[in-house]
Amino acid sequence: MLRTLCFILTISSLSCAPNDANVQKKLSPDAFESMLKSDTTVQLVDVRTPGEFQSGYIAGAKLINIQDADFSKKISQLDKNRPVLVYCAVGGRSANAAGQLFQLGFTNVYDLKGGMTAWKEKEKPIMR
Repeated sequence: MLRTLCFILTISSLSCAPNDANVQKKLSPDAFESMLKSDTTVQLVDVRTPGEFQSGYIAGAKLINIQDADFSKKISQLDKNRPVLVYCAVGGRSANAAGQLFQLGFTNVYDLKGGMTAWKEKEKPIMR
């Protein structure tokens, strides 16, 4: 019985690994900006709606709306060998997107902690 319980606990902890990795890869606006500037291979993804995107976005961002029915198909077309930086308005949708990217086999996924709200509070550059 004890062996069975240990086995179940081990398996369940392994299934949580992508979420743990996702939490560990949240970047502050300063670290996010630094990575954008220092790594020319990053793929920057804005997962907000088109209306939110038009109100201001980070330079170089590709809009892939997480609410679109074909979101999974679109993100699966990104290069798994290159880092992905993802953001939304405050962090909820981008955390969801980061989790989906991990499930698709992406390993270098970074989420902007606090989203565009935090980015703007730090007075980081915004494109319109």
